[in-house]
Amino acid sequence: MSDEILAGAGFGTFEKQDAVLVGLSGGVDSSVCIRILQQQGFTVTALVIDFSPAHQKAVEAAKKVAAQLSVPLVVRECHELFAQQVIAPFCESYCRGETPNPCVFCNPQVKFRILCEEADKRGIHYIATGHYARVETGADGIARLAMAESAARDQSYMLYRLGQDVLSRLCLPLGEFEKDDVREMARELGLSSAEAPDSQEICFIPDGDHAAYMESRGFFGKPGHFIGPDGADLGPHKGVSHYTVGQRKGLGLALGKPVFVREISETGNILLAFAGGEYAKGFSLHGAVTADGTPLAGLYDVKIRSMARPAACRIEEGRAVFEQPVRAPAPGQSAVFYRDGSVCGGGFISAVDFLL
Repeated sequence: MSDEILAGAGFGTFEKQDAVLVGLSGGVDSSVCIRILQQQGFTVTALVIDFSPAHQKAVEAAKKVAAQLSVPLVVRECHELFAQQVIAPFCESYCRGETPNPCVFCNPQVKFRILCEEADKRGIHYIATGHYARVETGADGIARLAMAESAARDQSYMLYRLGQDVLSRLCLPLGEFEKDDVREMARELGLSSAEAPDSQEICFIPDGDHAAYMESRGFFGKPGHFIGPDGADLGPHKGVSHYTVGQRKGLGLALGKPVFVREISETGNILLAFAGGEYAKGFSLHGAVTADGTPLAGLYDVKIRSMARPAACRIEEGRAVFEQPVRAPAPGQSAVFYRDGSVCGGGFISAVDFLL
């Protein structure tokens, strides 16, 4: 790696720009993001968002990093907003038997909303975060998300619901880097975040016990029964909030060979399948958004999970059909559609068309 820290092709200082507000989590990615922007000539102010009681360590970590990098730090508490816009929708969706991604709720409704609000208060146009993605503005003047150079770290999936009001002012310096390079930069700078572990997918449930967390907040999944691959009633389960589509472990069943959760029905029953039965040929889509307002139609590559490999598909009248069957798309998950590495739009999976 070069000794010079560059922000990547197409990213540099702006003719009238000398300030940027950076979302700082206290982790290695947002910390290095700040340093890159400083070396690009920006005056950086950092913002750490206190989302919930589970984020106190992140706030303290951000304070240490801000001091090390000599940047002013704004702390914004938003427990109530986060509970309303992220926690409640997540719990409600999960208890319906869906598989929601809370980051997809949080980014447009909380994180980037607050970043823009705080930037506006300070007369700062540009905002930045340590996400692994890129923003490209086309000849039509539309800002579009694009995949990061690092396929293994790409986070464009999580950001697909951001609108032009955010994308037009968003800088993502890490879109050109590999994670190992970012950690190396942090070590060379002696940052306290250099060895910080990668953030968890669900930051407000640090122990990973989704069902217990939801029940502690008064959310309970529907009761119902396991239905075997042959249609037999295998007895009651613990409630749909304890299970997700594609799950194999922790079912408490012995059928002689592995079974998977294929589908969680509206009635609360959990339909099981032997290996292969959880593959789908397509799905219906709702709540779709696009970068330019044009409806999704035609050929795309689609990701149904953040770390999933893109799969070729066609969209016709709100329904996506895979070229090759894909394992366990789940209602509530986001499907994000790409062409040539750029995000065209996305929406939420509803009904799934199974192969068998």
